[in-house]
Amino acid sequence: MTPGLDTQPTISAGGATIPALGFGTARMTGKTCQQAVELALEVGYRHLDTAQLYDNEEAVGAAIEASDVDREDIFVVTKIHRDNAAYDAVLESTRESTKRLGLECIDVLLIHAPSQHVPLSETIEAMNDLQAAGRVEHIGVSNFSVEQLERARELSETPIVTNQIKYHPYHHQPDLLEYCVEHGICLTAYSPLAEGAVPGDDRLAEIGEPDDTSAPQVALRWLIQQPMVAAIPKAATPAHIEANASVFEFELDDEQMQAVGELGGS
Repeated sequence: MTPGLDTQPTISAGGATIPALGFGTARMTGKTCQQAVELALEVGYRHLDTAQLYDNEEAVGAAIEASDVDREDIFVVTKIHRDNAAYDAVLESTRESTKRLGLECIDVLLIHAPSQHVPLSETIEAMNDLQAAGRVEHIGVSNFSVEQLERARELSETPIVTNQIKYHPYHHQPDLLEYCVEHGICLTAYSPLAEGAVPGDDRLAEIGEPDDTSAPQVALRWLIQQPMVAAIPKAATPAHIEANASVFEFELDDEQMQAVGELGGS
């Protein structure tokens, strides 16, 4: 296990305990995905993110099955495809997700994006019923605005534990972050490395020089050092998987945090 991951911080949100650093799997499928997730678990990641849209739940499930890590130590997140937002489709597609993942219960089930055709109340009701049936532990949303997140909270009988959104040094979402902090919701940052833009950023590398850290490590540290923020970087190579996992071995000071923040805007 990578030093630091065994004691990584967690975020408490609506009864969920969410590891601050997760492993993203978007655009990875088949054996490539399975092998990457297996290595991530071996290195020490305990928060895995997948989705019906990614077509890789089976690969993620195979990696969990092959791992020596106990199931109860792994925090698994998947997302309902926007086309499955209707009540019956939520129930059926989630049953299929649990089968593909090989799990009895999903730790967090998210709405992948707001539906333009199905009332949010209908989707939330189905998700709450899945919780009541013991198929889902917690629920959340993804790509929701402040107003949409507020509505989801009003409709749900249980806490909305996270809103998964695009958030990185070049793309800030201060209003959403403020709302999440105020209401005890985890903001999960997807595309935290800006889809490959961060690794080549000399400005981030310079900020990391005093700590001998890379641009991606600086960007990830900047995210998880903020209140109520988790990050789910994707990586396919062993070197990148391990490098991303080492972000708990250092801290950014106030000046460094400000310097990273100044690279982007709202």
